[in-house]
Amino acid sequence: MNMSDAATGEVLWQDDNWDDLLTERDIHIPRDILQCRAVSREFQFSSVEMLQGLRLEQRIFFRGGLMEEWNFHFGFVIPNSTNTWQQTIEAADESKMLPASALK
Repeated sequence: MNMSDAATGEVLWQDDNWDDLLTERDIHIPRDILQCRAVSREFQFSSVEMLQGLRLEQRIFFRGGLMEEWNFHFGFVIPNSTNTWQQTIEAADESKMLPASALK
């Protein structure tokens, strides 16, 4: 999985150690990503079996509490295939966002 600035394509974070997509993981992304107006997130995965209803649940925690929860649906995965799933996540208006200074 990688995350990049959607405007420039610059990869800001990458983790290639995703042996098991069914396992919950904690990841920590760099602060630089907060400066992006839009972030592109990309997964590349393979499956030997057909999958129905593949989805990603993303939970963002801040100071021990759940701050946001997003659900993304990929759907059907063809057996014996390699797939790329890319999403662009756009930032809310600045007035609706938590200031980066609150993360210190």
